[in-house]
Amino acid sequence: MKFSKFNPNDIDKISQLFFKTFTDSEGETEGILIGNLTRNLMTNTEDEDLHGFVASDGERITGSIFFTRMNFQNAMNVFLLSPVAILTDFQKKGIGKKLINYGIDSLKEDEVSLIVTYGDPAYYSKVGFKQITEQTIKPPFKLSQPEGWLGLSLTGQEIEPITNNPSCVKAFDNPELW
Repeated sequence: MKFSKFNPNDIDKISQLFFKTFTDSEGETEGILIGNLTRNLMTNTEDEDLHGFVASDGERITGSIFFTRMNFQNAMNVFLLSPVAILTDFQKKGIGKKLINYGIDSLKEDEVSLIVTYGDPAYYSKVGFKQITEQTIKPPFKLSQPEGWLGLSLTGQEIEPITNNPSCVKAFDNPELW
């Protein structure tokens, strides 16, 4: 399995990967929502605000993840990890964890200090994320499942509360996603 930054020439393949993966696990409506989200991320987000990575097996893209900037009034360098997709046939083989760690290592090189995500605590804890509260770091919108709000410090220090309201990239500026 090879891990690399996403290639903008692969927008159609990556969008289809997210559509298929989320359709398989959560139904076609969710597949369409997340497939469109990833296309929007790749086509409408400034390069400095987007880090995307893929796992590939030869020419086939088997997984992908995205990190997008969250802006706070302070100078802290925070990114949101979302979404993540591994093709159904390739799940439960450690590819997702390896891909996330690959992305985390890349963000460390870019001096990102904190990553947040909104997902399954049991899964993301395997790569070091810890549950945080909405009082510790405010999400851009009210969370439908606050137990899924997670953070990972890349500095080795405890996550300090951020009292400012964040803004996210335009693709995530949709309460339906939260």
